[in-house]
Amino acid sequence: MTKERYQVPLGPARAEISVLNSRFIASLDYVETVEQARSFVAAIRSEFPDATHNVPAFIVGGGNSRTEFCSDDGEPSGTSGRPLLAVLHGSGLGNVAVVVTRYFGGTLLGTGGLVKAYSEAGRQVIERTKRAVLAELNTMRIDLPYALFDIFKMSLPQFGAKIVSEEFAETIRLDVDIPQETVQGLLSKLADLSAGGVEARSLGLRTARLALPERAHQSR
Repeated sequence: MTKERYQVPLGPARAEISVLNSRFIASLDYVETVEQARSFVAAIRSEFPDATHNVPAFIVGGGNSRTEFCSDDGEPSGTSGRPLLAVLHGSGLGNVAVVVTRYFGGTLLGTGGLVKAYSEAGRQVIERTKRAVLAELNTMRIDLPYALFDIFKMSLPQFGAKIVSEEFAETIRLDVDIPQETVQGLLSKLADLSAGGVEARSLGLRTARLALPERAHQSR
């Protein structure tokens, strides 16, 4: 059964807007568990201990299997946490946590103004967020004759594979990271190039984030 794939943040991002002298600082990061999400929220609170509010929202997991949380952190009910969570829903991201920090500027924004401000801060930080997909990576070890090295290396991008280490001796020992879903294609290519004379063995699987090309999420 193929795992459901969804986009996640590649790494942290931050954006800031100003509305009637109130500062709204949106901080975002990748998280894998509820505990990590809560730790991220706590870290932002520690970074901005004098802020008027630190409004959190997060989604752990993605697609049809996820855990969600939001809080207004003292703002009027429904004016900050839920709008921020709605922005996360609209982004299509999973495994994501956001905190919007507010420094009150002396002018009340009203219910509608707060909803708009927190939503816009969330949208701004998502716009700055580089995206990735979660994938199972297999690290393959291959002992390759020198004569095949260049042509084999040129074939790796079509399988989404990347050399992570090289050792040059009687043969060239390569460790190659490759998405599990394209392993068979790479093995077939290797068999064709070497007439079946070169084999690869797996060093193990792990889950990793694979970066998407810039703006790729627009065609999601």
